Amino acid sequence: MTRKIVVFIASSLDGYIATEDESLEWLFNVEGEGDNGFSEFYETVDTVIMGKRTYDWIMNEEAGEFPYKNKECYVFTRSSAKDTEHVTFINDDVSHFIQKLNHQKGKNIWLVGGGELLSDFIREKLIDEFIITIAPTIIGKGIPLFKGGDHTLNLSLKGTQHFNQFVELHYKVKK
Repeated sequence: MTRKIVVFIASSLDGYIATEDESLEWLFNVEGEGDNGFSEFYETVDTVIMGKRTYDWIMNEEAGEFPYKNKECYVFTRSSAKDTEHVTFINDDVSHFIQKLNHQKGKNIWLVGGGELLSDFIREKLIDEFIITIAPTIIGKGIPLFKGGDHTLNLSLKGTQHFNQFVELHYKVKK
């Protein structure tokens, strides 16, 4: 069975994943239900991928305590960074790296974000599923979930769920 690359992310109703100053405060002001499906999703993955800016934001928010210690974690960066106990930094082409990763046995792979890395994965047609949780909030401007570009993806709706004020949309990428 091949491993799937899944984007599991929250977005404002107008399509932003963070404000211009990278704040997610708006997300925590919405009343959810439990952990809004996170634990259930988290059990389906054993590998986590993110960009360096997302990693830096997480480390700042978590006061240096890495939250995904029980998963294999790769952080894409254009600069050089020293691997840590929990993170391997990658300065490689996304397609080439994912090809190697897909040959290893394991559960699904979670593409955490951010926008730049997500855009690279979309352009290279590496994503298998999107699980997007929409918050009933309009930010007006910020970091968009999807960057403009010359790439298109056709999706098929796998299902929806709602967690109090949040709505989760689960799409499979048609290949």
